[in-house]
Amino acid sequence: MHPRLTLAITIMEALAIFAYAFSGLIEARKRRLDAVGAFLVALVTAFGGGTVRDVLLSRRPFYWVEHQDYVLFIFAMAIFAPLFLRVTSRLFDQRALLVTDAIGLGLFSVSGTSIALDAQMPAFTATMMGVITGVFGGVLRDVLCNEIPLILRDSRPYAVCAFAGCWMYLGLERLDVDTIYNVLFSTAFILIARLITFKFDIRLPH
Repeated sequence: MHPRLTLAITIMEALAIFAYAFSGLIEARKRRLDAVGAFLVALVTAFGGGTVRDVLLSRRPFYWVEHQDYVLFIFAMAIFAPLFLRVTSRLFDQRALLVTDAIGLGLFSVSGTSIALDAQMPAFTATMMGVITGVFGGVLRDVLCNEIPLILRDSRPYAVCAFAGCWMYLGLERLDVDTIYNVLFSTAFILIARLITFKFDIRLPH
């Protein structure tokens, strides 16, 4: 594996976790939760999908258990949430957050599919595990904040983009494309698909 590609994946992973945790902090602030509540919501948003996947696949240890540094970072974000949100709102506009969120959706969905394949899951099950990894953190966030989950009330094809990208990953896997390139291509596909649907306000039929 080329060191630069490994670095690119690591950076994308950090951006994905940051974007998901940040969205959790925003929701916690709207609900006027204290630091404990903000930490729980941010943590669940960032790692909820992967944890549900690992539970379904009987996979241990959980991702967030193995990567303590990310948990500590989210803990610090929650403690200093008012200051952190004020600073980041100046550094990141809505479009930047949309891009990082789309990167998170892509990378988490593809990694979930890959992990399910390693666990000898059939193709359709593997794609569903990928979608769960990508979107379920947001579902749990909304449930904790007493909201109808966004993917059930926003008709923009959020989960559909993840589903299509997971199938792309499976297709490239069958073609024996190198895994690191497969991850990058499939993540880029989900990212671009998500941004296009948002840009042109493409919605699923009711």
